Amino acid sequence: MKIVAKTSSRSASVTDHAIHRNRLQTIAELRNAARKCQACDLWKMATQTVFGEGPSKAQIMLVGEQPGDQEDRAGHPFVGPAGRLLNEALDQAGIERSQVYLTNVVKHFKWEASAQRGKQRIHKKPRYSEIQACRPWLDAELRVVKPQVLVCLGSTAAQSLLGRTFRVTRQHGQLISSSLAPFVIATVHPSSILRAPDEDARHLQMQAFINDLKVVADVARGATAA
Repeated sequence: MKIVAKTSSRSASVTDHAIHRNRLQTIAELRNAARKCQACDLWKMATQTVFGEGPSKAQIMLVGEQPGDQEDRAGHPFVGPAGRLLNEALDQAGIERSQVYLTNVVKHFKWEASAQRGKQRIHKKPRYSEIQACRPWLDAELRVVKPQVLVCLGSTAAQSLLGRTFRVTRQHGQLISSSLAPFVIATVHPSSILRAPDEDARHLQMQAFINDLKVVADVARGATAA
């Protein structure tokens, strides 16, 4: 099943139709189909599709922006520097990564060559049209996993799922009313902590990130007990 790009709204519609026509009902089926996705042009420069991973009925789903350089090469989400920082924060918040479903709003790595760093590939923020073209895959993941707690990591994920006016800086760690999941929370993307100007700022941002994830852990425990 090859899904070819047209316009963002058209390609999203085609992708959604293909998902339903082929009765893709498991994460494995969705992942296999997404390997051939050409609903936007990002596939042309990416090594491969990086689909979500984790338990298919995970209680918590974390959604980031897009795979990075190391994720693109490995084919797995959150395995680079930001992923290692995420692992540390999850551990300190009392959340086991192995019990979390991890994915991104965009499944291909968007990058540009660095003029200063030779062959290094530099992350480039995806356009709205590219996010929309990829949205049916995320919607399908949500339908299959049905998480109790949905966590948006960073502004791209939060604004994609919660609206363009959403501000992570003001609303992080707060429960947001949404039809996407019983409980929805936004926090920073771990890559933003890596970009902190100094060690003190990095420490403060990391602690705030951990505190937000502790809210996630508390909500998940409460949902289990209910």
